[in-house]
Amino acid sequence: MNQGNQTTISEFILLGFSNQAEKQKLIFLLFLSMYLVTVVGNGLIILAIGLDVHLHTPMYLFLANLSFADISSSSTSVPKMLINIHTRSQSISYEGCITQMYFSIVFVVIDNFLLGVMAYDRFVAICHPLNYTVIMHSRFCFLLTVCPWVLSNVVALTHTLLANQLVFCNHNTIQHFFCDLAPLLKLSCSDAMINELMKFIVGLSVITFPFALILFSYVRIIRDILRISSTEGKWKAFSTCGSHLTVVTLFYGTIVGVYFFPSSTHPEDTDKIGAVLFTVVTPMMNPFIYSLRNKDMKGALKKLINKRHFFPLMS
Repeated sequence: MNQGNQTTISEFILLGFSNQAEKQKLIFLLFLSMYLVTVVGNGLIILAIGLDVHLHTPMYLFLANLSFADISSSSTSVPKMLINIHTRSQSISYEGCITQMYFSIVFVVIDNFLLGVMAYDRFVAICHPLNYTVIMHSRFCFLLTVCPWVLSNVVALTHTLLANQLVFCNHNTIQHFFCDLAPLLKLSCSDAMINELMKFIVGLSVITFPFALILFSYVRIIRDILRISSTEGKWKAFSTCGSHLTVVTLFYGTIVGVYFFPSSTHPEDTDKIGAVLFTVVTPMMNPFIYSLRNKDMKGALKKLINKRHFFPLMS
């Protein structure tokens, strides 16, 4: 019980995806596999960037932060879901649920801002190549790296403090596989209008600036690419942005569909599918989309494996 928060329940029940034993086993193996790929893939990227001095550039600094955020995003929800399936327990404490919600918001918002920062980096690299090192100097890059982390925690703290004011009565069953903001608001037996309003206003603010930066960057990039006379030159310039644009489309399409509208306007399955896309699938795909098609990253990964950083006992 938490009288300070006017809470009459001490735990929530996470329904997950299915209660059928056969499906539970399949879901466990599927999510465990995706989680391991996410952790290993993004972990390799962070190690490769950290150990290769040739990758100590703004582009790869932002990519390393994105990889860390992706690992953290999946780690916020997937391990708890796997433990629940393995132990056949669907419960999560009130404090654990609020904490899970907080960090899930933090890492979604960080991804959002980092995508904007990475788009701006590509804009400077393609449209102002001669001034790239002057514009993207170390102090400015540090600011572009720190700001997403600070702002994401401010956003998450805002939603968490508001959620703590809600009253949860007899109904404690969450139609989701983790404690997300939208299903929690549906569960409240008190008026959640302020929470819904803040979800829309803060969500709009968080999405608008990075998306506007991405839109501005790509308009300028496309304009400059079209000015390149050779087809090979156009393709080479655009290929550096194609992977980023793919993830941007997937990320923003999912976020708008799941979070941008009131919780009552779409069914629970939409929340679950959307959450799987941006907390599990997208983080798993990012190492392949961003890095494994990149020659510099491929080279760094080969050096990492050849030097046997992971197998010192075998050296």
